[in-house]
Amino acid sequence: MEQFKGQSRLPKFAVPKRYDITLKPDLTGCSFGGSVAVHLDIVCDTRFIVLNAADLSVDAASVSFASSKVLFKPWKVETFEEDGILVLEFGETLPVGSGVLGIGFEGILNDKMKGFYTSTYEHNGEKKNMAVTQFEPVDARRCFPCWDEPAWKATFKIRLDDVPSELVALSNMPVVEEKVHGHLKTVSFQESPIMSTYLVAVVVGLFDYVEDRTSDGVKVRVYCQVGKANQGKFALNVAAKTLEFYRDYFSVPYSLPKLDMVAIPDFPGAMENYGLVTYQETDLLFDEQHSAAANKQRVATVVAHELAHQWFGNLVTMEWWTHLWLNEGFATWVSYLATDSLFPEWKMWTKFLDEITRGLKLDGLEGSHPIEVEINHASEVDEIFDAISYRKGASVIQMLQNYLGAECFQRSLASYITKHASSNAKTEDLWAALQEGSGEPVNKLMNSWTQQKGYPVISVKVKDQKLEFDQTQFYSSGSQGDGQWIVPITLCSGSYDVRKSFLLQKKSETFDVKEFLGCSIAGTGCRGSLCSWIKVNVDQTGFYRVKYEEELSAALRSAIEKKHLSATDRFGVLDDSFALSMACQQSFASLLTLLGAYREELDCTVLSHLIPISYKLATIAADAVPDLLDLINQLFIGLFQYSAEKLSWEPKSGESHLDAMLRGDILTALAVFGHDLTIDEASRRFHAFLDDRNTPLLPPDIRKAVYVAVMQRVSMSKRSGYESLLRVYRETDLREEKTRILRSLASCPDPNIILEFLNFLLSSEVRRQDAALGLSVSSKGRETAWTWLKDNWEHISETWSSGYLLRFVSAIISPLASFEKVKEVDEFFKVHPDPSITRTLKQSIEWVQINAKWVQSVGSEKNLADIVKELAHRKY
Repeated sequence: MEQFKGQSRLPKFAVPKRYDITLKPDLTGCSFGGSVAVHLDIVCDTRFIVLNAADLSVDAASVSFASSKVLFKPWKVETFEEDGILVLEFGETLPVGSGVLGIGFEGILNDKMKGFYTSTYEHNGEKKNMAVTQFEPVDARRCFPCWDEPAWKATFKIRLDDVPSELVALSNMPVVEEKVHGHLKTVSFQESPIMSTYLVAVVVGLFDYVEDRTSDGVKVRVYCQVGKANQGKFALNVAAKTLEFYRDYFSVPYSLPKLDMVAIPDFPGAMENYGLVTYQETDLLFDEQHSAAANKQRVATVVAHELAHQWFGNLVTMEWWTHLWLNEGFATWVSYLATDSLFPEWKMWTKFLDEITRGLKLDGLEGSHPIEVEINHASEVDEIFDAISYRKGASVIQMLQNYLGAECFQRSLASYITKHASSNAKTEDLWAALQEGSGEPVNKLMNSWTQQKGYPVISVKVKDQKLEFDQTQFYSSGSQGDGQWIVPITLCSGSYDVRKSFLLQKKSETFDVKEFLGCSIAGTGCRGSLCSWIKVNVDQTGFYRVKYEEELSAALRSAIEKKHLSATDRFGVLDDSFALSMACQQSFASLLTLLGAYREELDCTVLSHLIPISYKLATIAADAVPDLLDLINQLFIGLFQYSAEKLSWEPKSGESHLDAMLRGDILTALAVFGHDLTIDEASRRFHAFLDDRNTPLLPPDIRKAVYVAVMQRVSMSKRSGYESLLRVYRETDLREEKTRILRSLASCPDPNIILEFLNFLLSSEVRRQDAALGLSVSSKGRETAWTWLKDNWEHISETWSSGYLLRFVSAIISPLASFEKVKEVDEFFKVHPDPSITRTLKQSIEWVQINAKWVQSVGSEKNLADIVKELAHRKY
């Protein structure tokens, strides 16, 4: 049996075809029993059947394999918990052909939000349990023994026994039979289509629901806690329309008779289970009176993402976790396509820039990984559900779609889905379909983007009327890698009417400006038709950064001030300059100077990115040049006052969804930078809210801004704002409001309050999936948070599963900014090793090194004080 330990994949002795699963959940005792009959084919001579099982007590006496009327009993049954495998050894060779494997088992309904677990809720003042499954990536094995790998697709017949008769029981398929026996019932479900184990789902609890049907008759329901049905109506409407959109876009109808979506109080995000999609409440429910516009947008995009998986992931499934990006990258990209179709006024493709930026940020680390990443053990899978698989994956799809053209891309995708429906696929299968449909060398073009980590920075300069492009691998550390890519370059010059594109297939390429652009470049001493500016990577469709020589940068800064660039390009110039400054390839002073060009910026996506950049710059300044911090805060207050005055505190009649979202972000920024007038007004509105929870002075879109403003004046000697917010937290039953408060409490500048708050996160008053939301503490609380993490690591690592541990590590360690902290972190985790966080820990330590180097660089910049003073006092 030892030969099966430590293997990355299960041996191919047997192929499962159908699972007949019976589960008996005990919601009071938090346990379950069950049995599984697996109809399978033995495909070679073997005395072993090896499958997955973890945290289950297998009844060895119940295990049998029946083939051709012969019953085989294993002489040895052993579970290897570290590998999550169950090995059955028989005394004789099993006959090749079909048979049925039967196994009885018991397990615990755990509280870790994985496998088969309990979530708690209140009904009529009484705390109750519901039973929920969450199997992706490798946790179906914690509910029933199975071949728990994506490629082992089968059908599933599920029965639930001893379900309390007043509860709702749901699974992937519709109920085929329900038998009531007094206070209990047995619920049987239709057999599912062929699918992977990670998509199997069961939910048992007390729910209300709202219902709709698509134009082709698919029944769609949203289930939520009793009394919250109205909050499910927006998601229901989005879901019905999105199913129809995908049906038309993929040219393949939704393949199940129903789609249920369920809001679960304790749930780690959202999960695309076939026909039974599960969500944490903030990702599915929208309260017209108390939810912010940003949450409405989030519900729409999350629903669109999960429903995209019903085709990309469920119908066509990745062959192995190496190809996870096929699921997540594509679902991320197409969710924007669907949401933009439903809500064109939201400008979703401008918002998509956030996805590109988050992908670029992680992929700029030396500790990043390729999109196609080797997975050698189940314990490694959690760490690749990251910005590379989701955001970089979506970004390279966007880049490819832009290169091939939307119609060709859509037609080729439909062909791919039709060809691989009900089976598995690899990355190269998608490339083959796109190559066949377009006639372009897609495989050659895309391999450089999916099979190596990182991306290039394209350096652009003009010399003697020659336009030079040079690519080098970009690292946020300032190091240079040796990667090389086939880069689809787009550029425009002087206006969006003058556009050029080409593939940069070498390290560098040079063009004659006049021949290439039909004009000369302003400022280079040449006469004739002049191009006032050049913007490379038009509308940010390419996954790369651009570094301009000083004259070209100055021209772009002027073009931004004169509003000649689109919002997407203003975003791109800002983000690239920020990244180059972080990598110490551009001065801190030049970045601050560039920010001045954005003083009259009003675009929601651009400003929403400018704000966190400003926070980061202020934090670096506080560490590097603390004497200049007040002036830098003054500079940032000046930067955001124009947009704050335009938006004001009060919502305007008929204003856009985007303005409603932006108002809160701008007011939050002014509060964080210490703008007294903003904090005073926020305090006035907060006290009105405490007296009357329905006051019109505090609509949902500005609540976070007001809460953050209140926390800026909280200290151990002035605690009333903190205690009042905790009271609001305890009184509300709206999950969105609770998470809003947790994020706001973390912004307090007093380290002692931060410590008290971090301990509150570990209390029973905070649901486990919400604790991570409070970890992004103020810059003055970073040291406190790191000490707290070390002091509580044993409890945290025992309480939260690996997916959540990653968030604790990243949120608390990444903001640190000294070489001493690098050493501290490294030494602590050498004493407290955990293989499930290896990659994330390495990346977090790299961020500390990057921050420390940046602080060092800024601290040694000459003339920075003079430039900051001039910018802070500049009149516009």
